Amino acid sequence: MSELITLQNICKIYNPGENEVRALDDVSLRVEENEFVAIIGQSGSGKSTLMNVLGCLDVPTSGTYMLHGQDVSHMSDNALSDVRNKEIGFIFQGFNLIQNLTALENVELPLIYRNVGRKERISLSLEALKKVGLEQRLTHKPSEMSGGQQQRVAIARAIAQAPPVILADEPTGNLDSGSTKEIMAILQELHREGRTVILITHDNEIAAQAKRVIKIRDGKIWSDTAQTKA
Repeated sequence: MSELITLQNICKIYNPGENEVRALDDVSLRVEENEFVAIIGQSGSGKSTLMNVLGCLDVPTSGTYMLHGQDVSHMSDNALSDVRNKEIGFIFQGFNLIQNLTALENVELPLIYRNVGRKERISLSLEALKKVGLEQRLTHKPSEMSGGQQQRVAIARAIAQAPPVILADEPTGNLDSGSTKEIMAILQELHREGRTVILITHDNEIAAQAKRVIKIRDGKIWSDTAQTKA
């Protein structure tokens, strides 16, 4: 495996000065290709800020973030948008689907932004929906699907463009236990296929299914442990 992500001495400071808040405090971290990593922490621990930095949704106050050999630490918003589109597939707790679009159209949307031609776009979207077991739900809108099905559409949307990194933010947070098992099985399969999966969670049971668990507390990495089972 080769190095995919390197964070070096990352700090994220809000309200600099007397009342400053160090959401991330000198965080250094490496993630190699084809790792399955869980980042776990309670509310206020800094895990959401770390996810925003890893996902190029925000830039650090100081420190260096190398993604696929490219320094993304202090890029402009437009440049970060391009990086996100090419490098990262996002899965969010709230699904973030467009309500008036079908499952197929929701999966197609990021490919439209990447200027992928219609024929290839549809082919990639169909393959992604098939991978998550929703080939029979192509024309259904989010309101016509269960929470678990909506999250599977969101996963299909994240993987259709074959990004090297899958960043899943509390992907089972709104789901029942049955749907949670389905979603975690899909993430495990994506990892076996060679994707790098980074899972953000507050749930120890969910985190335990990853190959490596990083615990964050008070903006610092508290522990970083390889799992013997996943």
